[in-house]
Amino acid sequence: MRRSGWVLLTAMFVLAVAVTPLLMIQTVSAAQITLRSLTLQAGATDGGSKAGGVVNHLFTFTLPNTTGGNVGSIKFLYCTTAAGGCTTPTGLVTTSATMGTQTGATGFTLNTATNGAPYVTRTAASVTAGTAVTYQLLSVTNPTANNSSFYVRITSYTGTDGATGPVDNGTVAASTAEPIVLSGVMPESLIFCTGATVTLNCASSTSGVISFDRLFSPTDTAVALSQMAASTNAERGYSITVNGATLTSGSNTITAMAAQALGTKGNSEFGMNLRANTTTTSTPAFGTELSPASNGTALKGQANTGYHTIDQFKFVSGDSVANSSSTGTLGTVGAAPGPTNSQVYTASYIVNVSGIQPPGTYTTTLTYICTALF
Repeated sequence: MRRSGWVLLTAMFVLAVAVTPLLMIQTVSAAQITLRSLTLQAGATDGGSKAGGVVNHLFTFTLPNTTGGNVGSIKFLYCTTAAGGCTTPTGLVTTSATMGTQTGATGFTLNTATNGAPYVTRTAASVTAGTAVTYQLLSVTNPTANNSSFYVRITSYTGTDGATGPVDNGTVAASTAEPIVLSGVMPESLIFCTGATVTLNCASSTSGVISFDRLFSPTDTAVALSQMAASTNAERGYSITVNGATLTSGSNTITAMAAQALGTKGNSEFGMNLRANTTTTSTPAFGTELSPASNGTALKGQANTGYHTIDQFKFVSGDSVANSSSTGTLGTVGAAPGPTNSQVYTASYIVNVSGIQPPGTYTTTLTYICTALF
């Protein structure tokens, strides 16, 4: 009885020794694919990591291929786990995928017959050990679970069928992600301000109480300036009107210029324009052009007829003096209307008086009204 027991133990020891080399051979039959990654790239309409999105999958890795042998196919097996039995992630669709870019080892076409197990294939050819490759699969439908990881087991084969003669393998991980949806409202907008001076977008302005630059005299022209800025997102732009009376002192007035004309010293006249005026026999150089200048696209401000000619002036209460309907021609109203970014207008005022103008302090209050045309 003791002898039989010894023989049995010896047999078991021999079996163990025989099995060990077989296990070692199986373990080292394939090298680990290195520097591997899966990038989920945006598709035509969906973000790369959108759950259920139709996107592109870009695989990047290095094939060790330490034997320098032939590679005829590379399989991309999509699983819910990194190892063990493979379950295709819910909602994943690879059967509609197409071949995108490929680098390193090229000449492959894409086989998508089995969902979740596409492979690229070509006539088997040698791949140098340590070759970096990329393969892009277009129009893959991501798994439908949000914020969920999935895995792709990559294996290269000597055969062209994605199954025969495994060479190297490795696994990459990726994850879907809940889209972040941002929303905001741009309301109907009209930004408008007036003052002695203003800045773009009405960030600041100064008082609108303005004095002429000199005493009124039949031998000289008195001038003054004010500014206004306007912008709107209204589909048909804006229109700016000037409203108020001419200069008065008690019952005495200075005549408003009912028609656009040059200023004339010795006349009783009050007028304005929106231009940078030059030195003439009756007008000093003063005023500033619209800033920034209109370009007919994002900047459409324009001085209207009657208020658009250098050295000529007019004042009629209720007139539209400017609008955002730029066509590149000053004085055009209503053509190519539209929204505009902020621009600063400079209003230039003149006063001429006759020798019999009654003395007094002459004032007026002007109100500019900017109406957006939505």
